[in-house]
Amino acid sequence: MSSALPIDVDATLALLSQRDYIADRSLATTLFLALKMGRPLFLEGEAGVGKTEIAKVLSLALGRRLVRLQCYEGLDVSSAVYEWNYSRQMIEIRLAEAAGLVDKQDLSSDVFSSDFLIERPLLQALRSDENGAPVLLIDELDRTDEPFEAYLLEILSDFQITIPEIGTIKADESPIVIITSNRTREIHDALKRRCLYHWVDYPSAERELQIVSARLPGIDKTLSAQLVAFVQRLRDQDLFKLPGVAETLDWADALTQLDKVALDSEAIDNTLGALLKYQDDIARIRGSEAAVLLELVKTELAAENG
Repeated sequence: MSSALPIDVDATLALLSQRDYIADRSLATTLFLALKMGRPLFLEGEAGVGKTEIAKVLSLALGRRLVRLQCYEGLDVSSAVYEWNYSRQMIEIRLAEAAGLVDKQDLSSDVFSSDFLIERPLLQALRSDENGAPVLLIDELDRTDEPFEAYLLEILSDFQITIPEIGTIKADESPIVIITSNRTREIHDALKRRCLYHWVDYPSAERELQIVSARLPGIDKTLSAQLVAFVQRLRDQDLFKLPGVAETLDWADALTQLDKVALDSEAIDNTLGALLKYQDDIARIRGSEAAVLLELVKTELAAENG
C-alpha cells in the first residue's frame, strides 16, 4: 500500500529516517520540493555517499515500485526504452505460414503488437499501478554518452514515448525521478534545467555516527565513535579514492564480525580492504600512518569525553 507524499520538510526527514536514511536538512528540503513540484531530482557527488540509496529508500517509504536504469557507456534505446521480441516474432510468422495465413499486412500488425514488446526501464516507468507512479532511478548518468542524454531530455519533458508501430505511450501520472551522477563528466545544462539539483557531500562526523548507529544498531559505541573519527581524518588524506559512507558501513560491519569493541592498529591494517579500494591507498595508510591517525583519534575522543 502506498503512502502519501510528505507535507513538509520535517515530514520528509521523518520519512527517510523511517528507513534508516539520515539526511541533512538541505537534502530533505530539495527532495521535498522535487516531490511537491513534480520535478526530477538530480543528485551529484562522490561514489558511496548515498545518492542511489535515496531512490531505494523513497520507494520503500512511499510503497512505490522502483524502476532502475543502470547507465553505462554505449547504452542505447533498445536497452533503456524498449525492443521487439524478435525470436518470438519469427516463431509467430513461421506458425502463420505453416497454417496458410499469408496476409502480410495482418501478420505485420499482429507481430508488432504490445504482446511482442519487451519493455525496458524508461517505458516501464510510464506505467502506474494501484500504488501510483513508480520511482524511476536513472543511476550514474555520467557514464552514458551525449546522444542518450539528449533522448532522455525529450522523455523528461513530456513523460511519453513514441513507438512507430504502436503509437505514443504517455504516463497517466509522472514518475518520481531520481538521477545520479558521480561527475566523471559534466551533464549538459539543458537536462539539469529540467531538474532540481543537489550536491551530496560526505557527512559530518555527527551525522555519519548517526548513520552507523541506525544501520548497525548492535555496534559497540566506542568502536563506532572511533571508526567514524578515523574515516573523517582519512578523508583529509591525499588518497586516490576517499571512502564514502558505504565503505564506512562495510568497515563497521567487518569490524563487528571480528567481535571488535575498539580500534587497534592490527585490526585497521587487516581490514583496510573494506574501507579503501586501491592498493596504493592501502599501502600508504597501512602501518605507521594508520597508527598515527589512530592515536590522533583516541586523543581527540578522550578530549571530547573528558
